[in-house]
Parts: sequence; C-alpha cells; structure tokens
Amino acid sequence: MQSHDFGVFVGRFQPLHIGHEHVIREALGRAGRLIVLIGSANVARDPRNPFTYAEREALFRACFPAEMAEGRLIVAPLDDHLYSDTAWVTGVQRRVNAIVLAAGNPDGLAANGIRDFRIALAGYGKDATSYYLKLFPEWENIQLGSAYGTFSSADVRRRYFQRIPEVPSSILSAPVAAWLEAFKMGPEFAALLAEAEFLEEYPRKWGRGPFVTADAVVVQSGHILLVERGRLPGKGLLALPGGFVNPDERIRDAAVRELREETGIADAKGQIPPAMLASFIEDSRTRVFDAPGRSLRGRIITHAFLFRLPERRSLFRVKGGDDAAHARWYRIGDLTPPMLFEDHWSIIEAMADL
Repeated sequence: MQSHDFGVFVGRFQPLHIGHEHVIREALGRAGRLIVLIGSANVARDPRNPFTYAEREALFRACFPAEMAEGRLIVAPLDDHLYSDTAWVTGVQRRVNAIVLAAGNPDGLAANGIRDFRIALAGYGKDATSYYLKLFPEWENIQLGSAYGTFSSADVRRRYFQRIPEVPSSILSAPVAAWLEAFKMGPEFAALLAEAEFLEEYPRKWGRGPFVTADAVVVQSGHILLVERGRLPGKGLLALPGGFVNPDERIRDAAVRELREETGIADAKGQIPPAMLASFIEDSRTRVFDAPGRSLRGRIITHAFLFRLPERRSLFRVKGGDDAAHARWYRIGDLTPPMLFEDHWSIIEAMADL
C-alpha cells in the first residue's frame, strides 16, 4: 500500500548492488514516486569514488528501465559539502523541492508547495543511513526492517580493484556486472588500480597518522594559484600548493615554504622572499580542515592559509617545482570540483567565499 507521494533515498552507489535495489523496490511499494539522490556527484575519480555520476545514472537506467521511463523512479545528482552539514542538507532540500514541484505539480495547481505532498526518507534505522534520516525531521520515514545481506559497495570495490579483478555477480544485477566487466579493460580502471595499490602501500611505509600538513590558498585578481600533481595519489589533478610540516617548523612557515617550492612565485624583482609572502597571509582566515576521510592516505589534518596578493593586471610569475607537474593561475570561475584533488575544492569554497 502506497502511503507517501514521494520517497527519498540518498547514497553514493559506488557501485549499485542488489542491496540498494532492494531498498528501491521496497520504497516504490510504499510511495508513488521515489527520488534517488546520487551523492559525491562532484568529485574526481578515486578508489573510494571510482565512477562518475553519469556512469552511475546510466546503471540505474539499465536496472530500472520501466520505473524510470514511467517517471516513478527519478535519479538526480547531489554534491558533497564535506565541511558543512547545513550546506549538504540545503542541497538535498532544494533538489527534492524542485523535483517534487516539477513531477507532482506540473500544472502549478497546488496551493502550498511541497506541503501538499507526503514525503518520506527511505533507509535502515540501524545502519549508516541513520545519520541522514535524523537531519530531515519535516519528512516521514520509510523504515526497512534490516539490511539486505552482509555486503556493501566497499566490499565490491575491494574485490574489483586488484590485478585479477573480481566482479561479484551474485550481488550485482546483470547490467551492473556486465558494465564492470567492460570497465576493467579501460584506461580509467588501470589508473584507479595504480592509485589503489599506492594507497594500500602508503600506511605500511608511513603509518596512518595523524599527519599535519599546510596548504596555501593564493588569490590574485579573480584568479587562484594551483599546481598539477605530478605523482600519485591524484596524479594529473589540480591541487593547492602545500605539503607536510617538517618537525622543526611552524605550520605557518610550512605553508610559505611549500608555496615557494612548488610554484617559484616571483614578481619583477625575482622569487618573492618568505617574509614578504607571509605578509600577504590573512591570519584571521586561517582554518583547520580535518574531516576524518578527507584523504585516502590516512588521517591527514591540514591548515589552510589565505594569501591575498595585491590586485594587478599582471599576475605574479609562477612555475612548477618539487613534485608539481606545473603551477598556473586559474580563473576561479573556470574551475569545477572534479578537477581538484581530495577535498581541495571544499577548502577553496570555504576560504575564497565561493
């Protein structure tokens, strides 16, 4: 019996498995329509988030062709906001509001907006979904009794990203298994496998931390200074200049040192001295970024320093150095989250007031 107009189910689906499908079918039995929000839709590929939003959305279409064609199952992207639950909740609310009003009220006849519709969140009350179920008290819950099986997407990824990849077909629908079989033969899989092997070896060599790093958020005339990572992890992605703090230096000094080493930042007189670079730091804006899962290497806590350089038509000169393939100024408006390493987009959002 359908007791709700809309259900809402949030997940990353990396990849979609039969446990997810069970939740979706149960929810569709209790709601007229189900909105599935695919999280981490705005991040670069890595072993934790190996598949793009477009790839995951296509898998939903392959597994639920009738439900999506009929408009009973509606799939949409959801961006991460690693350092703000409020921003994440707002993103969910806005996405759901727009979908409900467009799908449930196409003629604009409802008088009270989404309040004319019964909306419920779908999930298990005793697993990881419990957290987000508590963030939306205005919506009811579609509670499912217990988890479907003892597996997760993380289990699928562990078995998949190895030299002889295993596609666990017993817990994957045929379209998902077939897609994974094809994906493992391509260059994206090879790159992800290399990164997964690097990350597996990292704690054996360096430990799991916690480690302390410093990052420089350098802005000038509507541009931000970024480096392209020249080695794993995140090879080829853009990143803030930064790195690990030496045992004998202050964190603030490490930010200046890393900025000089990785970018060679210079003005007309040559490379800018450390004391002058430090004078551009807005100390009141310094912030710690410490999400436990911000790096797959281990527990890495970074301190971000905002360097606000003088506005000028000719930007300071930069060139790549140390482990950076290149250093370059980017127009902030040209950047998108999947271009950035780890949580560096979230840091830029917070530090540059985007």
